[in-house]
Amino acid sequence: MNFTQEQITSIFDELANKENGYQSLLKLSLEAIMRAEREQFNSTHNDSSNGYRLSSVFAHKSKMELVIPRSRHNNYYPLILSLIKDQDKESQELAFELYRAGLTTEQVGELFGKVYGKTYSKSAISAMMVDARADVFSWLERELDAVYPIIYIDATYWHTRRNERVSNEAYYTILGVKQDRTREVLSIINHPTEGATNWEEAFESLKNRGVKTVELVVCDGLTGIENVISKVFPKATIQLCTVHLTRNILAKVKPADKQMVADELKQVLYPDNNDDTSAIGVNRFNLFIEKWTSKYPSFKVYKGFRYEYYFNYLNYHVSIRRMIYTTNWIERLNRNYKRTLRMRTSMPNPQSVVFLLASTAMNRKEFLFPIYQFKDESKLSFF
Repeated sequence: MNFTQEQITSIFDELANKENGYQSLLKLSLEAIMRAEREQFNSTHNDSSNGYRLSSVFAHKSKMELVIPRSRHNNYYPLILSLIKDQDKESQELAFELYRAGLTTEQVGELFGKVYGKTYSKSAISAMMVDARADVFSWLERELDAVYPIIYIDATYWHTRRNERVSNEAYYTILGVKQDRTREVLSIINHPTEGATNWEEAFESLKNRGVKTVELVVCDGLTGIENVISKVFPKATIQLCTVHLTRNILAKVKPADKQMVADELKQVLYPDNNDDTSAIGVNRFNLFIEKWTSKYPSFKVYKGFRYEYYFNYLNYHVSIRRMIYTTNWIERLNRNYKRTLRMRTSMPNPQSVVFLLASTAMNRKEFLFPIYQFKDESKLSFF
């Protein structure tokens, strides 16, 4: 049947005036273009038609079901579908960015409903982010540099569902300072329980991804971690976080004594004399503990060889001491983590938490700028 131009215009006008008429016209046009393109393809590639298949795509801010032509040898793929798929990819990326910004999958689905005219279920939004999820976990397994002059290790905690129970679990970030003095997150690890075995596996994983040498490790006083570091990276110096130590000590002190103990401890850990060495610092700390143990017997736990690790920072140049006696350099990243997670009361599994944390960490622009203070430190030979 042949239509006049006037009849075609009338049909189009009638369609356009109906509800969702524009989408119907777009669907008809796209399918007609693909059929014509297949005929052209068949004639030039000695192929033949072989029915159709259904495919859901995004186009012009709406989702539609298209009937896609097929060829006998499956060599035909519509060029216009490639252009539409670009919009589909953009929608997937938008869903991922909104989720990473703090919206739940349900909220993303509702927002897409306002934009695209149809509400998407939580499972539909999750399916849209499959590629993004794969990219993030691939980034967590990427090849690393052979040398990191410094790595920092610190934890953030979040309510996580595991075995039908919700508990506050630790997620550790390993942040590396590269030889060019820029930074990058090397790994994000969930340890539901603390133990040396977990850390040996974590550090061996770094080695398997290419890390051969670490000069300085700054971390909290996790159980047995110094022994594991010495085993896996024997040349590394260990600096335990003095801020965590301060919190732990003050937690044992009565309110009436807290300010006095805090002031004394500050002088012990952060002396005004720039010429102090780690040996001097350890001796001063032992005297402090000896003084207060009579009133606080629980302070006896702070006697011993391990506490030498809190004063290694005194052996480095004064200009970088503030940057290596604490893991607080990860604190800003931890705040970004919390901002991403805070709209969620709990996460369905540890993998979901790691995915969100890694997606937050992988594009930190401030990590691209070198830290100029490290250029003065001769003890870190790889800078």
